[in-house]
Amino acid sequence: MTTTTRAVNLAAELAAVQGHWAQRKIADLNDYEAKLAKVQGEFVWHTHDDTDELFLVVSGRLTIQLRDGDVVLEPGELFVVPRGTEHCPKAEEETAILLLEPAGVVNTGSATAPEGPARRA
Repeated sequence: MTTTTRAVNLAAELAAVQGHWAQRKIADLNDYEAKLAKVQGEFVWHTHDDTDELFLVVSGRLTIQLRDGDVVLEPGELFVVPRGTEHCPKAEEETAILLLEPAGVVNTGSATAPEGPARRA
């Protein structure tokens, strides 16, 4: 969904997300994409050398693990991971998040984990 002629209903878009860590693009903003995902468990440690990454929690609780400490996000809270910062998102329970990042960014960034959840962002 990328049309600008209607409001985006987050609940309806989240209902269409299939599986954990899969992302669903819901809007374009200049050269950026707004994406929704349902997450649970631990992702993979990675960096994005060329871009920041914004996480906003819609429901549930998300921990952004950083090498120098964790950032815990509750519903309605957001955190921007600065470019080049190694991080690993995790959620103990199913959590709905909104991501904002440049179009075409791969969500595993620098990580190469063939068994991991590598998906196009």
